[in-house]
Amino acid sequence: MIYDEITKTYPVSLPEEEPARQYAFMDILKAELADRMQRENRMFTMHVETFGCQMNAKDSEKLAGILSYIGYVPTDSEDADIVVYNTCTVRENANTRVYGRIGYLGRLKKSHPGMRIVLCGCMMQEEHVIEKIKKSYPFIDVIFGTHNIYMLAELLYRREQSTKCVIDVRKEADRIVEDLPSLQKYGFKAGVNIMYGCNNFCTYCIVPYVRGRERSRNPIDIVRETEMLTKNGVREVMLLGQNVNSYGKNLEPGMSFAELIREVSKVDGLQRIRFMTPHPKDLSDELIEEIAVNPKICKHVHLPLQSGSSRLLKLMNRHYTKKSFLALVDKIRERIPEVAITTDIIIGFPGETEEDFEDTLDVVRKARFMSAFTFIYSKRSGTPAAEMDGQVSEEICSERMKRLLDTVGEVASKEAERYTGRTETVLCEEYREDTGCVTGRLDNNLLVHFPGEKTLLGEMVSVKLSECKGFYYIGEQSSDL
Repeated sequence: MIYDEITKTYPVSLPEEEPARQYAFMDILKAELADRMQRENRMFTMHVETFGCQMNAKDSEKLAGILSYIGYVPTDSEDADIVVYNTCTVRENANTRVYGRIGYLGRLKKSHPGMRIVLCGCMMQEEHVIEKIKKSYPFIDVIFGTHNIYMLAELLYRREQSTKCVIDVRKEADRIVEDLPSLQKYGFKAGVNIMYGCNNFCTYCIVPYVRGRERSRNPIDIVRETEMLTKNGVREVMLLGQNVNSYGKNLEPGMSFAELIREVSKVDGLQRIRFMTPHPKDLSDELIEEIAVNPKICKHVHLPLQSGSSRLLKLMNRHYTKKSFLALVDKIRERIPEVAITTDIIIGFPGETEEDFEDTLDVVRKARFMSAFTFIYSKRSGTPAAEMDGQVSEEICSERMKRLLDTVGEVASKEAERYTGRTETVLCEEYREDTGCVTGRLDNNLLVHFPGEKTLLGEMVSVKLSECKGFYYIGEQSSDL
């Protein structure tokens, strides 16, 4: 652990158990903030910025919920009374972006000396990052990692007792704390964490080192959270985990992911279930069957490929081959003909040859991905791949990325085109005043834009898909369904 060096002074009779302990700190800060608001005759604002994945976004909702409980009001501006950056470290450009934004916050703080700046998330789990921040950004107030986001109120209290930055970064998680406040971005859809951490140790990936080993939430807590969200108007939940297919392996008694998703689907009022992210090596026949027969589960499977080369997949420690991946795709399509399959692909993994890259293009064509998240390999210090020979040049990576995007676009357009002319149910997610159009998401996760009113937001409506634009559709509202 890395701790601040101050002597911690806590109130008398502070609860030891969680989350009661954190609510005690929230109540203390709430009273202090209310006093300040009265003295200064103004509201105090917060800005929570998320870098990275949907797991980070869900964590940010909890951080915003804690601050909202204390009394802070959300603002889109970073010129706020408290700013929280929830960071990502999966790729180097994410770190670079955060450093640039921290510098901007430093300039803001010079004209706003009472401002509090909080850094948390995956990037803060790396010791060299902490050292750089301590040396180059001394105006930061609180730093913590991925394992103790529930402690935000306690850490802010400690900062108020000190003149120094409070640093509390833990190497491992010792608990899962339930029932914290949460401030959702949307009222009609929400993410629900089902597990934390990862045991796979893919050689290119920093996640197991910064997120820790797999820890599954109690299924009762997951179902209870889903019930609460649904009662508050949520129509669709996304079950989140670094590898959702591993859910339940550390529970007693054990429970498979297919069993969990079946239980979640029994929640009254819930209309759609998505999940992210499964690992191909763990995707079971039981789960495929549950997706096929359960009307609440979206017929969309995100299946990260990373590379189509069996040689590279072995170096990546992915535990499947090109052949077995394509066999899995065939099995899914045979049981779920309407399924949309999406993927992740890395270009330029150390040692990648033209033949390896052609294998990837071959899988893209044969798997018929509806879309793909594509990345150029980013060397992450501390991972085995960072020490491998054969680092691929930027020029080669850029050229291959262009060819990959062209191939993905061609394949995806053909896949999407088969829906043209059909009438599908969409969840209305956004409205644009300038165009008078609503954006809705289909079961297959693609978007459709159609004329509509703002009152449709959060509603499930029928839309005819009039024209395919590759990765989205133009449509019109229909009453056919």
